[in-house]
Amino acid sequence: MANILLITADQWRGDCLSAVGHPRMKTPNVDALAREGVLFRRHFAGAAPCSPARATLYTGLYQMNHRVCRNGSPLDARFDNLALAARRAGYDPTLFGYTDTAPDPRGMDANDPHLTTYEGVLPGFTARQLLPEHEKQWLSWLRERGHADATSRDIHIPVGARPGEISNKAPAYSKDETQTAFMTGEFIRWLGEQDAPWFAHVSFLRPHPPFSVPAPYNTMFDPSTDGTIARAPKRETEAAAHPYLAYAIEGLNKSSFIHGAQGPAGDWDAGDFAAIRAIYHGMIAEVDAQLGRIWQALKDSGAWEDTLIVFTSDHAEMAGDHWSLGKGGFFDGSYHVPLVIRDPKRASSAGHQIDRFTSAADIFPTLSDYIGAAPGNHVDGDTLMPFLDGQEPSQWRDAAFWEFDFRDIANGEAERHFGLRSNQCNLAVIRDDRFKYVHFAGLPALLFDLQNDPMELENRATDPAYAAVRLEYAEKLLSLRARHLDQTLAYTELTEKGPVSYRP
Repeated sequence: MANILLITADQWRGDCLSAVGHPRMKTPNVDALAREGVLFRRHFAGAAPCSPARATLYTGLYQMNHRVCRNGSPLDARFDNLALAARRAGYDPTLFGYTDTAPDPRGMDANDPHLTTYEGVLPGFTARQLLPEHEKQWLSWLRERGHADATSRDIHIPVGARPGEISNKAPAYSKDETQTAFMTGEFIRWLGEQDAPWFAHVSFLRPHPPFSVPAPYNTMFDPSTDGTIARAPKRETEAAAHPYLAYAIEGLNKSSFIHGAQGPAGDWDAGDFAAIRAIYHGMIAEVDAQLGRIWQALKDSGAWEDTLIVFTSDHAEMAGDHWSLGKGGFFDGSYHVPLVIRDPKRASSAGHQIDRFTSAADIFPTLSDYIGAAPGNHVDGDTLMPFLDGQEPSQWRDAAFWEFDFRDIANGEAERHFGLRSNQCNLAVIRDDRFKYVHFAGLPALLFDLQNDPMELENRATDPAYAAVRLEYAEKLLSLRARHLDQTLAYTELTEKGPVSYRP
C-alpha cells in the first residue's frame, strides 16, 4: 500500500500557475510537483460554490446526480465517496481542514447541532484538525503565539487599514502564522506519528477570501502590471448581456471578499478589482510556499517516494473577470482549476502535460482505481490512471461539463427575482475547444464562439448564423445528461441464471 495525499487549495484558478505560462505568477512548488508528475491543463470543477463542488470531487458524481445544489444542501447518505472507499481499502483517511459536507438529515434528531451548519465532515474521514470558515482553531493557536487580539476574524484587517478597506498592508500575523502555515504544521506533526501506509486530505482554506495576506506576499504583485482581466469595458455592458449576469453582478456584496466591508461591490471600480486581484495572487504564492514545506517534510520522513500526491482545488475565482468576484455562474474563471498528480511509481510520465478535458468527478474514480476499491455506486467521472501511464484513454470526453444551481431555498430571493420555481434556477455548461453552450432551465441560453471570442463577451445564441451550432451543442448537452443518469443498477439484469452485471 502506498500513502495517499489529497491536497485542495480553496478557490485557486487553473491559470494561476507559472507551469502553464501565467505572465506573472510564480508557483515553484506546484511546478516542482508537476515536473515529477502529470499536469492536467484543462481540468474543471463540476459545480460551485464549495459544497456542490466538493460533492463532485468526493463522490465522482455530477451535480445532476449528487444533488448538492448549494452550500447547505445535504449530501445523500446513500452515495459512496473517496473516504469510505479508502477505509474499505484498509486506510484510516484523515482530514486536515474541512469538507463542507452538510449531512443527510433523515434519521437524525431535530436537535442535533450537525443540522445547523453545512460545514460538516464527509462520512468516512477521521478529523485530526478541523478548520472551518470561522477559523477558531487557528485563532486560538495565534493567541498561544502571543497574538492576544486574535479573538475574531478581524485579525485579517491589515494593520493600519480601516475595516473594509482594500489594502495590501500586512495583517498582524506573519507568513509563518497563516491558516495555511498552521494546517501545514498540523499535518507535518501527524506525519511524524505514522508507521503504516496512510491516507490524508489536507484541505486549505486559502486563497479563499477574505483577501488579505502577510509580507512578503502582500506586495509581491503590482496591480498596474496585470493585463489579464477578461471583461467588457464597462460593468453596465457586462450586466446587460444576460439577465443572470445582471442579477449576479448586482448581488455581489463587499463583505464576501474584504473583511469588515459593507455595501455592494458595484461601488468598486477597475482599480479596486486590480488591487484585489494582486492580493489574491499573493495569497496563491503564500499557499505555494507552504506546499514546499510539505514536500520537504515528506522527503525528510522518507515518504516522498511512497506517496501518491493529488493537488487540486474545489472551484476557482473570478478575480475581477467580467466585473465579478467569487465563484458561480458559467464563466471559465469560476471553474477552471489546477490538477497535478505525482505517482512515484510512474516516473516515466514525469513532466507530462495533458490537454484533454478532465473533471473533478475524475478524482474519486482515479483514487479508487489506484487503491483497488471499486466505487459502491455509479460514478460520472473516469479514472485518470491511463494518463499517468502515458497512454491515451479510449473514448475520452471531448468537452468540459459543469453545472450551477442558484436556487435559494431558505429565502427564495432568486426565485422572486426571476419569477421562477426553485428547480428552474439552474444552468448547465458544455464547453469544448471551439464553442461554449450554456443552458438555463428558466432563462435564455448563451453561446460563445471561443476561437473568435475567448473572453466570452459576445452571445451568439440568437445569431441566425449560429443557429445550427446552437442546436448541435444543445443536443450534445442533452445526450451527455442522458448518458449520465444514475447507472447503478442499469447495468444489472436478472436472468434465469441469476444477476448478470456489466461494468463499462
